[in-house]
Amino acid sequence: MPFASLKARIDRLPSPSRRLQLGVAVAVVATQALIAMTGAIVRVTGSGLGCPTWPQCLPGSMVPESHPEYATLNQWIEYGNRLFTGIVGLIAVAAFVLALLNKPRDRRYLRLAIAMPVGVAVQAVLGGITVRMDLLWWTVAIHLLASTVMVWLATLLVHAIPREDARPGIGSRTIGRWLYVQTALLAGILVTGTMVTGAGPHGGDPDTPRLAIPVETLAHVHASFLYAFLGSLVLLGFWLRGVADPPWRRYQVLAGVVLAQGTIGLVQFWTGVPELLVCLHVLGAMSVIVATASLWCGIRGYGRASDVHEVEPVAVANRPRTT
Repeated sequence: MPFASLKARIDRLPSPSRRLQLGVAVAVVATQALIAMTGAIVRVTGSGLGCPTWPQCLPGSMVPESHPEYATLNQWIEYGNRLFTGIVGLIAVAAFVLALLNKPRDRRYLRLAIAMPVGVAVQAVLGGITVRMDLLWWTVAIHLLASTVMVWLATLLVHAIPREDARPGIGSRTIGRWLYVQTALLAGILVTGTMVTGAGPHGGDPDTPRLAIPVETLAHVHASFLYAFLGSLVLLGFWLRGVADPPWRRYQVLAGVVLAQGTIGLVQFWTGVPELLVCLHVLGAMSVIVATASLWCGIRGYGRASDVHEVEPVAVANRPRTT
């Protein structure tokens, strides 16, 4: 069969080095985070409808053109974001190909790698829907939240690359369950953050309707989730003191990133939401996701041998029977 023949040819190809796989996976994380920041640049510059249609930029043209209604700079900012999506997609495909060529195959690693190009395609469609719906705040929110999911999965992909010195998880049920609480609080921070954006002044286009809730109210709710997340992080630190070989460096990085992100958010609020701080705040949010997911992997273990599919059917058939 053609599929079986293709699989056999793939299996004969050499396995890529772990360094190459790790480099491409890190590039996936970086590009997934950066595409969120370039989206913020589009928003704060009012370029969200610089290309008013999708997948074309202007009706009848795939690229920006001189137009009396759309400024050339706004067109190129929005179009540049779309071009960068192509780069993100190519790196995501490369990560999938490397995971497919890796031997022995790791099911978890391969599933996460498949999610990368699929996620980029979904994101492109969501971006098109956002443009076609004239940047309604909730479509922008969904578009950004999809990026946060992709950054989380990309971080898990980095830690899923098989390694010889695979590290087991901590094994504490309390800490393991608490990770879900932390992740839920992080989700609350992100969702309320998109709502603050939806009510704020940077809608991507001057004529875009905004969320009809006071920004101050939403900002306080958003900050409450941040304070709860910090509290959960303090409690987690006390629990980690009672286990052997805790991932302290990852914990410290997360604590530092969260404090820096909170500081940026406060300054941003006090100074009237300047454009530069908005972009830094989005990049900071992506950094918090990466640090949280990295700590998650450090606590739960990574490169687990149980996920590696090493047993061939022939070996099973020839295995001696025991009585």
